[in-house]
Amino acid sequence: MASDQRASGPTIRLSRLRAVARKEVIQLRRDPRSLGMAFVVPALLTLLFGYVITFDVRDIRLAVLDQDGTQQSRELVQSFASSGYFRVHGHLERDREVAPLLEKGTVRLVLVIPPGFARDLASGRPAAVQGLVDGSDANTASIAMNYARGIVTSFSARAVLRGGTVPSTVSPETRVWYNEELKSSNMVVPGLVAVIMMIIAAMLTALTVAREWERGTMEQLATTPVHRVEVIFGKLLPYLGIGMIDVVVAVTIGITVFGVPFRGNPFFLLAMTFLFLLGALGLGIFISAAIKSQLLATQIAMLATYLPSLLLSGLIFDIDAMPKALRVVSALVPARYFVTVLRGVFLKGVGPEVLWAQGLGMMIFAAAGLTLAVRAFHKEIA
Repeated sequence: MASDQRASGPTIRLSRLRAVARKEVIQLRRDPRSLGMAFVVPALLTLLFGYVITFDVRDIRLAVLDQDGTQQSRELVQSFASSGYFRVHGHLERDREVAPLLEKGTVRLVLVIPPGFARDLASGRPAAVQGLVDGSDANTASIAMNYARGIVTSFSARAVLRGGTVPSTVSPETRVWYNEELKSSNMVVPGLVAVIMMIIAAMLTALTVAREWERGTMEQLATTPVHRVEVIFGKLLPYLGIGMIDVVVAVTIGITVFGVPFRGNPFFLLAMTFLFLLGALGLGIFISAAIKSQLLATQIAMLATYLPSLLLSGLIFDIDAMPKALRVVSALVPARYFVTVLRGVFLKGVGPEVLWAQGLGMMIFAAAGLTLAVRAFHKEIA
């Protein structure tokens, strides 16, 4: 039986660490599935999720019941059609045609313009219009109503100006910073980089130590003088390089394909990426060393990274809107900190003076992940 080196204060030699890293690179080159997961999957997931996960609602199907039939009512309908948010699906003749369209989901919204609309508009009286919305999808219904209010408000302002009168009410003016067009891709794509890399990094390294046990090569490793710290860092370094390349590729896709603005310092982002990947890779190696089965280690790595990163990182759901218990749990999800860093660097152009707390959180996670990995790994052969 070969025992692991347990002497206090072990001497870590760069030559042995480099040899372990070279051995891991050779094994990785001989495994096309791992290579595909390392280089192809992150880019594909960034493209796929970047197009699929969107909170923008376009081409909302609209039916029109114009009971006024005047030029002004037709101009209002044209305002909806030319907005880019609504697509006129059809014009109705009677009230009883409304319910079947909404029941079948044929349209999302029915615009009802009552008789006397143009007359009320010309006389300065409130000219009411009605919007009937399918509320079975609450998110889409809420967005559709906000779009409709904005279009009607804009139409009303133009009508007032044409009439030569000045509105007596105060009109508030708002301005959006950092994401002026309110494009959901600007918010989603940077966050996707964090979630995808958390999953891929942990899954890749979840195979490393378990593969040694299943292939029977741990016996060879046990006979060498290499220390377990050298084994862990030697196995981690190739994947750290791969992870840095993957993040650069994903960021490039975000900028060139999705048009996400990049306003921050790229070197600061690389430093934060380095910290994040250290923790994610350390978590994967810890799982691999503790489980010693490639299949089970992969499943546990997926379970430990996918759902927490997707649901509790702030990518989709606002953390401040979560119950207090979930906010506490989200503090243990490293992707939460990296999502904030990516959005801050991409959209706001901020640096360590603002994002130091997130950097500290990822540093703690990296230290914890590496410590657990080293402690879980043993060279003893039973």
